[in-house]
Amino acid sequence: MLAFPMVAAAQPINTDSTGLALKGFDPVAYFTMGHAMPGDARFTATHEGATYRFATAANRDAFKAEAARYAPQYGGYCAFGVAGGYKVKIDPQAFTVRDGKLYLNYDKKVQERWLSDVPGYLTKSEGNWPGLKDKPRRDKVGS
Repeated sequence: MLAFPMVAAAQPINTDSTGLALKGFDPVAYFTMGHAMPGDARFTATHEGATYRFATAANRDAFKAEAARYAPQYGGYCAFGVAGGYKVKIDPQAFTVRDGKLYLNYDKKVQERWLSDVPGYLTKSEGNWPGLKDKPRRDKVGS
């Protein structure tokens, strides 16, 4: 019997089985606090079918007012993976805010590779993302 890696169902936004994006981390905090901050289930908003949590009501309100500004790029999938032509999960602590946009990575090691050539990887990611939106997620980088 052949074994294949498990993959998530195809979805344009990276969410868990309940529809929660960013593993519950606050997307606004990346911009305002400069670090990853867990959200609170009391403060939520929905954008493009995904539920986001926020550390404060003010962050939730900022997101509601400008969701496109704060939502992660590439549906919240790993930007390095998208550059490589596939979608994988992320570690919310492995992120970059560049030119007013939030990019996430699979883990800190992958983030180091991403940071070694952000402009080059962005060019690849931008070209690959339209064709990846509706493809399934892989379990890990390179699988």
